[in-house]
Amino acid sequence: MKLRILGCSGGIGGRASGTTAFLADDDILVDAGTGVGELELDELLRIDHVFVTHAHLDHIVSIPLLVDSVGELRDTPLTVYATAETIRMLRLHVFNWQIWPDFTTIPDCHRSYLRFHPVEPGHPIRLGARMVTPLPARHSVPTVAYCLDSGEGKLVYTGDTEYSTELIAAINALDHVRHLIVETAFPESQHGLALTARHLCPSLLHAMLDEIAGAPEVHIAHLKPGQCERIMGEIAAGAGRLHPVRLEQGMILEF
Repeated sequence: MKLRILGCSGGIGGRASGTTAFLADDDILVDAGTGVGELELDELLRIDHVFVTHAHLDHIVSIPLLVDSVGELRDTPLTVYATAETIRMLRLHVFNWQIWPDFTTIPDCHRSYLRFHPVEPGHPIRLGARMVTPLPARHSVPTVAYCLDSGEGKLVYTGDTEYSTELIAAINALDHVRHLIVETAFPESQHGLALTARHLCPSLLHAMLDEIAGAPEVHIAHLKPGQCERIMGEIAAGAGRLHPVRLEQGMILEF
């Protein structure tokens, strides 16, 4: 599998600062931040599956626009995979006929442009020879991480998370993890804010990585604009054996 980084920033501002959106092969979207806007219409049309970690705006903002752009051109509904709690939030706060039309009923309930598929940690979704498995994570709203499995290697994306023993244990239970994408939203000076917002800062990241049993390539995402160099400098200063590097928009990870 190939994962194309459409966006991986913790905010907007500049051409290469789309918020989180990853395109696996050409048909699987993992989170749907502003980075989806990098795709042409024919590329949007090839997306059949959208896996959502959680309901925060920077991770779901492009879903309404995506389905509006391609719904009428598709033969089958676009499928959004998320936890039951996240699906409830999307239905209540987005696809509610006030913020956006309910595309699960357009053009009618029997032939809709959008459908939701609930997921649970530890229960894989099989897509041909590939598998996408939700993993437990901890954030300020219900969330999951995802493991993408090509059959030859795995990639784990933590989504937004605080230090989580459950997530660490789930990662350590996997074999052949080639890539780990993990957030670090705040610099060390905002350690308290990171704890309150249930994000990571460099010391919390180091504590997490020290517990990872394997040797994946570690890529840092969700850096706050204006703080990127500072955060990466602090990560490098305390780097252990895994030597994290910054994830960049436009990168392609193979596994």
